[in-house]
Amino acid sequence: MPRQEGLIVQNMGSAVRGPFSVSFDLGSCAVLQGPSGVGKSLFLRMIADLDPNTGTVTLDGTDRTAMPAPMWRRLVTYVAAESGWWAETVAEHMRDVAAARALMPDLGLDPDLLDAPVARLSTGERQRSALVRAVVGRPRFLLLDEPTSALDAASRDRVETMLGGLKSTGLGFVIVSHDSKQAERLGDRHFVMAQDNLTEILS
Repeated sequence: MPRQEGLIVQNMGSAVRGPFSVSFDLGSCAVLQGPSGVGKSLFLRMIADLDPNTGTVTLDGTDRTAMPAPMWRRLVTYVAAESGWWAETVAEHMRDVAAARALMPDLGLDPDLLDAPVARLSTGERQRSALVRAVVGRPRFLLLDEPTSALDAASRDRVETMLGGLKSTGLGFVIVSHDSKQAERLGDRHFVMAQDNLTEILS
């Protein structure tokens, strides 16, 4: 049987949403839209196994139950619009501080922020730093929940440029965005969510 590459969701659901079945490709960006409260963030969190769910999710043919949860979340990484921080400084959250230091200028961030207390960062700096934290973990897929919601246009453009570059290396993305223009710029595939279904919009 040929190996199934990419991220494959089969009959995944919770007590209040789903079930959903869909596949996402490596080196591709899928954009998910829909009304507020319909469950888009929950969908991403269920894929990352952060919220209880049923069904199966596989990455390159390997079921997520075949590996420890922390390993799955390193490979399939969820980044919230307002990510959590558990240590005092930014650097303490980075798996590879040197890689983070090299990456931060691409997002308009001063590398010296790595040595700063998280509490001193603005909302936009925290949002971009959370993206750096995710990228240096070397995931296969990023699940991004409104990744530019706190950013001005220039910072948003930097993030989108970085995502485009990462996509060209084979990284896969599922992005929740309320910005239809951003969806057009980033999305290779487009989905609209309702409570119990996920519909792909074909051009």
